[in-house]
Amino acid sequence: MNIPSTKKSDDLMAKVLGTDPSSGRARRRTRLILAAAAVVVIILAVVLVSWLRSNGSKVEYVTTDVVRGNMTVTVQATGNLAPTKEVTVGSEVSGQIMTVYVDDNDKVTKGQLLAQIDLSKLNDEVAKSMASLSSAEAQLAQTQATVAETKASLARMKEVQALSGGKVPAKTEIDAAEANLQRAQANEASAKGTVANAQAELRYNQTNIKKATIISPVDGVVLERKIEPGQTVQASFSAPELFTIAENLALMKLEVDVDEADVGDVREGQTATFTVDTYPNRKYHAVVQRVRLGSTTTSGIVSYKAVLTFNNDDLSLRPGMTGNAEIITLNRENAILAPSAAFRWSPPEAAAAPAAKENGGLVNSLMPRPPDRDRQKVAGAVTSTDKEQTLWVLKDGKPVSVRVTVGASNGRLTEITSGNLEAGAKVITETAIAVK
Repeated sequence: MNIPSTKKSDDLMAKVLGTDPSSGRARRRTRLILAAAAVVVIILAVVLVSWLRSNGSKVEYVTTDVVRGNMTVTVQATGNLAPTKEVTVGSEVSGQIMTVYVDDNDKVTKGQLLAQIDLSKLNDEVAKSMASLSSAEAQLAQTQATVAETKASLARMKEVQALSGGKVPAKTEIDAAEANLQRAQANEASAKGTVANAQAELRYNQTNIKKATIISPVDGVVLERKIEPGQTVQASFSAPELFTIAENLALMKLEVDVDEADVGDVREGQTATFTVDTYPNRKYHAVVQRVRLGSTTTSGIVSYKAVLTFNNDDLSLRPGMTGNAEIITLNRENAILAPSAAFRWSPPEAAAAPAAKENGGLVNSLMPRPPDRDRQKVAGAVTSTDKEQTLWVLKDGKPVSVRVTVGASNGRLTEITSGNLEAGAKVITETAIAVK
């Protein structure tokens, strides 16, 4: 007698159950099994409810009052604090740092001396330029003397020519004298250019001496000092950064990343509050100054920078701190508000009847169905308006449907803009079975 192997036994079992992947009916059998299981569960639930009712139990409803009040919709974002105006002080000349006069956190004024670069090499350059200028000026004086001499020689020749009736000197001699004058004038012009170039070189080197004295361009506070005495700075390709100065720490900004789903609701002029980890129980107030058009993508998440400005008169906040902001995008005053959970509730028979009519069977009516899209939207923090929804109000112990038009929502509460629903009405949010 041949005993089938384990693999053959598993294949045989799969074929019997209809779960063999090679069988075209596997998926249909699986769906039927799941549907049958769901029907059994629902039937057991109905039997349980009937039994509870027959034993004196009844279905009760959890309700919440519709209220009239204020509702605020906010957008949450996180970013870092920074000065509104921050200046980086660098050096345009190379050399060794001789002295540094300020340190971190020092207050400075415009024009104050911050650091001094060694002037030895720069002074030598100035002396060299002055010598070159003197030489150029001497050369210019020589060319000017030559011009004067050739002019006088030419004038005498023309005078003699006039007295002799054009006989002497010869025309070739006159032409040669005129050419000499032109050459002398050209040399004079060249010498003038050399003098101008030497003067510019001297001014350039003198300016470098001034630039070797590093001064503060603004009034503010030194945030960072990046140099030490004895350090050499090289300004060949770019200006090295020596100091970072915040112009005014009493007025700062918070740059936050706003998610692309929320950026449409954030606008200039909106108010906001934020907290920092250092003072978790203290709220600071800010105003949205601008929302940048450029986006940034981090790990596949697209966000946009929003700049919030605020006063820091007590200087309790420092640049670089992390701020957790809530931007108020919408504020409804004296509005009729209903809990958002009420829009997700409906009586079981009310939900089952349309499904049965649409799909033509009891099984389809008892099967779980995806939630309504409009109900999902009301559950979240949205600001869309003019959408009709159904609420169920408890009257005489029974749920009664009421059609309303919803406005803004903050996720917990939803505004009712129109409909036969007043403050104080009890809307159903949950179902409960009371057992006696």
